[in-house]
Amino acid sequence: MAGARESLQVNEPKSPQGGIGLTRTPKKTIILQKQVRVLLPFVIKKNKQGQMMSPQNLSENNSNNEENPEVKRKRRELETPEIEATFPKEECSPHKSSLGPQTEQSLGIPGNTKDVLDFSTEMQSNQDGDGDEIETADLDGSTELSAYEKKRLKNISENADFFASLHLVETAARLREMITKRPSHGIKRKKPVKAEDDIVCRRSMRLLKVDPSGVPLPDPSPQPESVVEQNSRLPPGPLEMIPENQNGENEMFKGLLQMWMKISQPRNKSIKKLSSMKRYKASLSGMVINEANICKVTKTRICSLAIHPSETRTLVAAGDKIGQVGLWDLTRQPKEDGVFTFILHSQLVGCLNFSPTNPAHLLSLSYDGTLRCGDFTRAMFEEVYRNEERDFSYFDFLADDASTLIVGHWDAGVAIVDRRTPGTSYEQFFNSNMSLIRTVEVHPMNRHYFIAAGARDVHIYDLRYLKPRGMKPLISLTEHMKSLASAYFSPVTGNRVVTTCADDNLRVFDTSCMVSNIPLLTRIRHNNNTGRWLTRFRANWDPKQEDCFIVGSMARPRSLDIFHESGELVHSFIDEECLASVCSINVMHPTQNILAGGNSSGRIHVFKG
Repeated sequence: MAGARESLQVNEPKSPQGGIGLTRTPKKTIILQKQVRVLLPFVIKKNKQGQMMSPQNLSENNSNNEENPEVKRKRRELETPEIEATFPKEECSPHKSSLGPQTEQSLGIPGNTKDVLDFSTEMQSNQDGDGDEIETADLDGSTELSAYEKKRLKNISENADFFASLHLVETAARLREMITKRPSHGIKRKKPVKAEDDIVCRRSMRLLKVDPSGVPLPDPSPQPESVVEQNSRLPPGPLEMIPENQNGENEMFKGLLQMWMKISQPRNKSIKKLSSMKRYKASLSGMVINEANICKVTKTRICSLAIHPSETRTLVAAGDKIGQVGLWDLTRQPKEDGVFTFILHSQLVGCLNFSPTNPAHLLSLSYDGTLRCGDFTRAMFEEVYRNEERDFSYFDFLADDASTLIVGHWDAGVAIVDRRTPGTSYEQFFNSNMSLIRTVEVHPMNRHYFIAAGARDVHIYDLRYLKPRGMKPLISLTEHMKSLASAYFSPVTGNRVVTTCADDNLRVFDTSCMVSNIPLLTRIRHNNNTGRWLTRFRANWDPKQEDCFIVGSMARPRSLDIFHESGELVHSFIDEECLASVCSINVMHPTQNILAGGNSSGRIHVFKG
């Protein structure tokens, strides 16, 4: 082939009657990029000495072996003449194969290795002993083949033998078998066999209930029958005032009842004037704490706190998470002798309040749907209000004489309870548009107003316009970004409202005028992130100084902070030796310089002036 290595495809006409041979007229079926000169056919073969033989030498060699002149004449006629093909440049396609499928089909070349092997076997069966003479039909009907055709068939046979020696068919079959029998990806691992002599973890002798000598200890004493199981409601009706932490008749508790009746005389509520900020700060600076004023009063964390208004003795009441109510008389020494606990409820005690007109009455509200009143003159805990279908959240006195109450429910309802009804208390229930109610409080001057703190909003309602099917708020405070903990009016005039929110802000609103848009006076940045293990902070006003309020603190060292309504920090109660925990619930004495704070372990810390 002359010129560059270009692709060439030439289809030769079919031999008559399906015979094997070359046609006389070449047919052009593909396009070349350049003009090439093709000389067909040609065979390159090595002689016995290993030298390459050209087609002309091969032809001469074959002609020497031929003795029949007739066969020689036919061979010359069948030899393909020199063909010069010229094709246009724009129709070239250099990427195609030099021999197309038609040429391969006309020449009888098998398409794959298996066909080559089959074709070789068939050709060998048709050959004679030396393989040089193959009888077939040519163009003139002769049974002789040319030397070229014989050589071609011989090369095909040799190629077939070569491919057969490679054993490609057997190798392909083995590969297919390996692929079909490939193991799955999931590997099942055997579980390790547990050794019989595993090392046993050491257990304490207390858990094994044995003493150091190995003698089994006796069973612990059974719990008293009066202990309330978790989430089990107490039976309805009054309960006797018997301390749970005292065994048998306690003379000290009887003395407490007598003392309580003496100091708990009904009194009239008087309006107090605000003292100057200088004098107020001086009185706060004189309040200190010592070990005698710290005592564990309840079993679990304190959730509500109240202080008796007596000016001669200090009495503090605390309600915890499991329904216990504890009383602590600070004048008794040792201090443990002045602690008395009562099981009044089965769930968290959310609110404790002494009656404003009769301090001998202590009212307690629980999440279990009960509201009780402890009458120390009769040594009984009476049941004021009960609704087992609803969970109570908070309450406040609606009338000055404490004859009517307003009770907030967790399902955003409000109940008006009248204690003057004989037998059971009268109830009037109202539904609000809030998602829940955490705290409720009545306005100290205008008793028909009350404020309710919900999930993220604070509403002020007017009792004169309440409807049973729906409560429309008179005023809404929607500045809070997260969950609320409380909202309280200032104790004397009600001109301010302080709220505690989980967005780490304390807010003070001006409620001197009940208008639709109540202005926000102050926003105080304060860490209110108590978490799940501490009772939430509730900022509460000081009844002696209604423009100041007290709130717990997460700062170190631990402290109790008092802020002015303007946002100024008035005073911080700090004592690194005695105050080492967070006091979430705090209350100030209405007339004396006494501050009580309760923490989440049931302890009460009292600062006194």
